[in-house]
Amino acid sequence: MKHLLENPVYNALITGDKHLSLGNEQVKYFSEEVSPFAGFAEDNNHGFAELYELLPQGRRILYAIPSTIQAPKGWQLQHEIKGLQFIYEGSKNIEGNFSNIVPLTTEHVDEMIELIKLTKPGPFGKRTIDFGSYHGIFDQNKLVAMTGQRLHVGNYTELSAVCTHPDHLGNGYASSLMKHQLQIILNNGQQPFLHVRDDNERAIAVYDRLGFKVSRTMNFYFMKRE
Repeated sequence: MKHLLENPVYNALITGDKHLSLGNEQVKYFSEEVSPFAGFAEDNNHGFAELYELLPQGRRILYAIPSTIQAPKGWQLQHEIKGLQFIYEGSKNIEGNFSNIVPLTTEHVDEMIELIKLTKPGPFGKRTIDFGSYHGIFDQNKLVAMTGQRLHVGNYTELSAVCTHPDHLGNGYASSLMKHQLQIILNNGQQPFLHVRDDNERAIAVYDRLGFKVSRTMNFYFMKRE
């Protein structure tokens, strides 16, 4: 039996993120304002062709898979990221001072997008906050660090958008925000996981210290419908 996290996008779209899911019974995707992610079952050999028929010309998608693929017919490969998937195996008793962490709402979206553009942790749109549980740290009323959740795959919840303004690195903000998010996820009876570029040594070192362990490779393909 395939592990749910071998096909995290499709399995999120049919389980924990079903309320954000578009498409049909065979292929699923998010609104582009929520996320470019799209997916389909492993045994669906016509998934990209079906997505092609459903989506408009110029629509960009992000496809995640442990193996490597070639650009399918009708799709232009724009960017490929080699990544790693981590699953949390650390303590369930999370300790930390989270007094400076505040919930982020739709009022903060413009600031969140500015921080994302500066730090580039991954795609983020006007409605990405719909995934839920976004929190941040402010300095002099300016958002300087944040994290949130993204894919909800069965009993797994993904930490995402972990980022800190370059001028505020070294203050432990990312670690504090992640511990806070871990506490939320674990208290909800979920298992935390995340994805990261395989060459992001700084982030990988933080994840390792927190108790995350590599589970598999995960390749990300940014494609555009021709």
